Parts: sequence; structure tokens; C-alpha cells
Amino acid sequence: MRYAVLVTGPAGAGKSTFCAGLITHAQTIGRRVHLVNLDPAADKFEYEPAIDIRDLINLEDVMEELEFGPNGGLIYCFEYLLNNLDWLEDELGSYEDDYLIIDCPGQIELYTHIPLLPRLASYLSTNLNFRTSAVYLIDSQFMQDKSKFFAGVMSAMSCMLSLGISMLCLMSKMDLVKDKKGRTKREVGRYLDPDPALILDDVNTSTNPKFHNLNKAVVSLIEDQNIVSFLPLDVTNEDSVNTVLSHIDNMMQYGEDEEPKVPKDMDDGDFADD
Repeated sequence: MRYAVLVTGPAGAGKSTFCAGLITHAQTIGRRVHLVNLDPAADKFEYEPAIDIRDLINLEDVMEELEFGPNGGLIYCFEYLLNNLDWLEDELGSYEDDYLIIDCPGQIELYTHIPLLPRLASYLSTNLNFRTSAVYLIDSQFMQDKSKFFAGVMSAMSCMLSLGISMLCLMSKMDLVKDKKGRTKREVGRYLDPDPALILDDVNTSTNPKFHNLNKAVVSLIEDQNIVSFLPLDVTNEDSVNTVLSHIDNMMQYGEDEEPKVPKDMDDGDFADD
């Protein structure tokens, strides 16, 4: 069985850092994982990608030759990828019983407004027989701006509903919201399992009264759906990364189809046939 994890979220949420931390931890515990880069604008990696969209198309070349801006160029790159999925299939062909970490671009319109990433997720699951899941990261600094937090929750909901696959929401950079003694601040819990009604009054005090009904409607939508909660992520803490990996494994039922491995001492030791 093959496994793929789409790492999504807005720009600056720490997706590439998370990918590197996840790979480091997986290697530490003896797991074989591979990085797939789907960001045609990326240029720095802690681990060299096993598969890189830039080998197919590069954002800089698209912007120069077609005179597109960054967002238009990125959409063109993804459309080009989806029109050349035979390239991706060939690149993935040699990976059997492997675990792929797919680093996606930070432009959320790719999976909220334009169904490019949803089409890719469907292709991986349906055509290439990958067990596919996703993680969605938002920056913990969003908790310092209630309006941004609402926007983050809404974008996570949109991504979850658009992709149509199991998705884990992560509150990244949790090492930045600790007190002087290194403990996570108490109020963080209000945001990890969002109770928008508790935060609504704070938002209303900082917004024009004419927007209060809109704020209330957003809160009602979040409460009615009730599908977003966040797992804290601190990539500097190995236990935190391990907890996230365990949740991802559970989403994809990792390893459940594998045959049990027989210990070496039972192969030809005391239990060998007479």
C-alpha cells in the first residue's frame, strides 16, 4: 500500500519546516519517507525532494515567458501539471509501500476557489491507489488577532470540504506562544478546539458595528459545521511531531494491510522445523 500526505496551509504557516521535521523524526524511528515538492516557486529544502514539480515546470520561467504575476503563474503551473499527469505517474511509479510527504504551495485559492488540489488528491487516491490524507497548518500567531483566527478557521473548513479526504488541522509554531517558563499559555485551549461564541465579543470590540451581524453569521457557520479543531504543533519538540505523525497514521490506517513480520529468532532458531 502507498501513502501520501498533502501538507497544505497559507504561506508562512511553516509547511516546509513541518515537512523537514516530520522526515527527520520518521528517519529517527526507522521509517522510510520521501519528500515531494509541488511548489514551483520553492528554492530551499532541508531534504532534497525525491520528486520535484520544477523538473516539469518552473514558476520563474512561466512568469518571464508568459508575463504572468506570481498567483497567475502558479495556477498555470498547476494546470500544466494536471494536463501532464503521466509525468507524475511515471515519477511515482517506483514508489511501492512508501510514505510520501507532499509539500504544497501556500496559495489557498488552489484548493478553495479553483479545484486544482482536489483534482490532484482524487487522482492520487483513485488512479494511483494511494491512501491519501492532508494536514492544514495555520500560524499560532493568528491567535493574537481574533479576526485572522476566524479567517484561518474558515480557510481550514473550506480546504477540508474541497479536498474531500481525511484532514488534520495543525496550529503551528506553538513554541512561539509559550510563557517565560516554557509552558503553553492557558488561553491557547480556547483556540485549539474553537468556541467562536467565546471569541465573538472580543472581535466585535475591534470591528465597526456594521460588521457585527457578519461576525455573528461567521460564528454560526463555524458552530453549525463543527468540523475544525487544531492539534498543537511544535517542530522543535520531538514528542509533538510524533503525536502528529501518529494522528496522520491513524487517518490513513497506516500499516494495517501489512503482513506481520516474523522475528529472526523464529525463522531459524529455537522454533525451526525439525
